[in-house]
Amino acid sequence: MINDNDVIETLDELETFLRLVETGGLGLENVTGVALATNNSDGRPFIAVLDDKHQLLLGRYVTTEVYENGKDMVRYGTKKSH
Repeated sequence: MINDNDVIETLDELETFLRLVETGGLGLENVTGVALATNNSDGRPFIAVLDDKHQLLLGRYVTTEVYENGKDMVRYGTKKSH
């Protein structure tokens, strides 16, 4: 499910979202990965939270800037604070 009203507009927002996913803060079960993708029908970029069968558990649209510049953060995870 992707809610049109919850657009991630900055890399800081993306980092916060990823940390919530990583720590279980969103209450999702069976999370095994996240991915950046584009919607097949309209080409809008989004971040997808996936289960072990690669089914979408949760999605948030992202801006083009976040899509282009957040790939490493999604691929390698967020910076851990010490």
